[in-house]
Amino acid sequence: MVESCINIHHLKKRYPGEEKFTLQDIDLNINVGEKYGILGPNGAGKTTLISILCGLMEQSNGEVAYWGKTVSGMDEIQKKIGFVPQEYAFYNELSPVQNIQYFGAMYGLDASTIRNRTTDILQVLGLAEVKNKKVGKFSGGMKRRVNLAIGIIHQPSVLFLDEPTVGVDIQSKMAILRFLNELNEKGTTIIYTSHHLDEAQEFCTHIALIDNGKIITHGETDALLKQHNSNDLKDLLITFTGESYRD
Repeated sequence: MVESCINIHHLKKRYPGEEKFTLQDIDLNINVGEKYGILGPNGAGKTTLISILCGLMEQSNGEVAYWGKTVSGMDEIQKKIGFVPQEYAFYNELSPVQNIQYFGAMYGLDASTIRNRTTDILQVLGLAEVKNKKVGKFSGGMKRRVNLAIGIIHQPSVLFLDEPTVGVDIQSKMAILRFLNELNEKGTTIIYTSHHLDEAQEFCTHIALIDNGKIITHGETDALLKQHNSNDLKDLLITFTGESYRD
């Protein structure tokens, strides 16, 4: 039986001082265990939508429900959510171990749990040998993996990823995606956004295309491609959003 994870109903967002809504009447359901891509051109509303779902900002109208329960505030589910932003979210002057210890404590984990999970995560992500070196001296790929380690130290049920492989070499990209697939196989629901459409097509089981603050199509990735006679996600995106420049 399919279990619902995130239900979005009539979601709207208008920033203070703006006449237009950045998000307009978003309706979307994401089920447990899916790898769901939120895709679209620049300025489509992807970042705003994910920020609301993560509790980083409030919607203007509408509801968000997690596991069938509508939430008015995010405190009750915050510990079940992980967020890996495109920007590096760690302290450059600290080591991977120190960064993970700090953020693990913020999630309320005890010292023993943090220590054990840190050892396992750094080993799996290929960072064990540099665990005590300053992160600021790392390569882009290593920094991406530290970012990911911080986002999953509390073992979230839902993981949000914003451009998780941007600016990394092919080896790091493959390692990150392999690890994410392993997390998903263990039950983690993943919400993903990226401009790398080839990667999204390979990784995401489901997608939603968003443009001008509206969901323009959504469903299983392969089924949508077949339905619209598209060779790939690039074709599908152009079909729905056109070829005009986006700022």
